[in-house]
Amino acid sequence: MKKFLLIIIILTIFYPFTVLATDTSKSSIVMDIDSNRVLYEKNANEKRLIASTTKIMTALLALESNKMDNLVEAKEEILKMYGTSIYLSLHEKMKLRDLVYGLMLRSGNDAAIVIATYLSGSEEEFVKKMNKKAKEIGMVNTTFQNAHGLDEETKNYSTAHDMALLSSYVYKNFKEYRTITKTYKYQVQTEEKSYLWYNRNKLLKQYEFCTGGKNGYTPSAGKTLVTTASKDNLNLTIVTLKDSDEYNTHKELYELMFNKYKYYKLVDKDNFNIDNKKLKDKVYIKNSFTYPLTNEEKEHIMIDTKVDTSIKKGKVGYISIKLYNKEIGNIKIYLKEAKKNKKKLFSFLKN
Repeated sequence: MKKFLLIIIILTIFYPFTVLATDTSKSSIVMDIDSNRVLYEKNANEKRLIASTTKIMTALLALESNKMDNLVEAKEEILKMYGTSIYLSLHEKMKLRDLVYGLMLRSGNDAAIVIATYLSGSEEEFVKKMNKKAKEIGMVNTTFQNAHGLDEETKNYSTAHDMALLSSYVYKNFKEYRTITKTYKYQVQTEEKSYLWYNRNKLLKQYEFCTGGKNGYTPSAGKTLVTTASKDNLNLTIVTLKDSDEYNTHKELYELMFNKYKYYKLVDKDNFNIDNKKLKDKVYIKNSFTYPLTNEEKEHIMIDTKVDTSIKKGKVGYISIKLYNKEIGNIKIYLKEAKKNKKKLFSFLKN
């Protein structure tokens, strides 16, 4: 009986299937951004249309281009766009950075197509880059066919899990992304006209710990929402797909997870040493290891250190961090370089 209960506990921890009554989505996930640990999920690997949350990938590729200060001309491609728009004029010029703000705040489909054709020559070539980047991130169940998320002619499919990986990746790697998506109001002046955009992500005003995100909607996809929030050193991202009450779902899931999980530093690189006479004070690790845990989980952490004293250079061992006997982290241990005797070296050179 005890063994059975332990199995149930482990399954609950590592496969969080519990569906909440407050979750009105068809698919959802809560992921810790720093560790990519899944704290909650519901049908997280089911492929669904993602609507304008597509634009997170479009923004990512724009940020990666290092061309954010370049002026971009709106060409004939904008004439075929419909739906939400920043209302660019034909041949109007705007900085790529401002286009990304229009993309993420106003959800401009015209901004998406202008960004795509500017960076890749055509939307078709840009889509190839989107799918390549998706594979690099680990989005194994994602297929992009356009840069904006409209789904009447071409369709973008992904999963809550894949979109959480995307959100986590761009959040961690691009400070400017965090700045853009948490901006509530943004003003732009071009040679032709002035623009004033308000962020369509309502969670920024409804939830004090929200740090950004992107909403989306088409009749086929329903309401989609990807957001981030931070509280007490815990950075989370939530994805909901086809949700009738998406903002309340996000608020309630954030509150539940922030109350349940805390971030713990399990290995500290600044205070690291080992209980080994030969190697004490002679080894180091490059990074600390932190992880989100519940109070109960914290009591079941095991840290195992292995070293090989016969190795004289480089990696001499590792630290294995386990939760309920399942490894959640592995850190390499390195031997410090021996300090050279400056006096002997000086005497040798002198002679």
